[in-house]
Amino acid sequence: MPASGDRGGPVRRDAPIGVFDSGVGGLTVLKELRRQLPNESMLYLGDEARMPYGPRPAEEVRRFTREAMRWLSAREVKLIVLACNTATSVALEMVREEIPIPILGVVRPGAAAALAASSKRAIGVLATDGTVRSGAYVRALKDLDPFVDVRQQACPKLVPIVEAGEFAGPKARAAVEEYVGWMTRGPDGPLVDTLLLGCTHYPLLRPVIGDVVGPAVRVVDSATTTAFAVREVLVSHGMLAAPGRPEHRLFTTSDTATFRRVARTLFGEDLPAVEEVRLPEAA
Repeated sequence: MPASGDRGGPVRRDAPIGVFDSGVGGLTVLKELRRQLPNESMLYLGDEARMPYGPRPAEEVRRFTREAMRWLSAREVKLIVLACNTATSVALEMVREEIPIPILGVVRPGAAAALAASSKRAIGVLATDGTVRSGAYVRALKDLDPFVDVRQQACPKLVPIVEAGEFAGPKARAAVEEYVGWMTRGPDGPLVDTLLLGCTHYPLLRPVIGDVVGPAVRVVDSATTTAFAVREVLVSHGMLAAPGRPEHRLFTTSDTATFRRVARTLFGEDLPAVEEVRLPEAA
């Protein structure tokens, strides 16, 4: 029997999970969702044509997010993961009110992962300009532990580096050192013991980030905890898909070539086809 959605309508257990990001970064979340929920179908939308979201005004990000949520809602997904940290930070509450489908963001799961990893409650957050301006991670971390020490750093160069597929070159390392150096070189050692990657693009730079910060600082992101939160929601509402042949579809609002190259880096040979779409289709 289908479960009931937020607005009372029926929800099919075999309906796909929708995942949205401003570009390729949310593929890190999609990969973890596929690992933890192997029977679930997934429908991914990356707004490549208008990325990055981080430097954009909040109202513009809200409009883009609204368009994406309407597009996914029209495809009858059973739950949407808002995998873009900037969109989660400034638009999550708005689209939850407007869209008749449950929506889960990545900020709170990321904050929970950072606190679980931190022994000294000294956490650094790397994020986009928009996420830093919103203060979403500071609020989420303080809600979970009011005594936590949070230091934020906006990293405007990192998303373009990831989108260009330059994960390990000198350009990536120079940018990472620029952004995290001050957190790791305090007078008595690192100022933080845990570094939270507050953008779903950043895990693709994790080897470089880990090398720069060194073994004294743990590096965490929201992908694992977000996937776990999705699983918990589906289990508690009896909405897990039955074993079968899940279907995964990737959509981008821009040319598919770059998107396909980065997707292949994450998925290897098991790469769903990438389709191009134009927004706002459901406005």
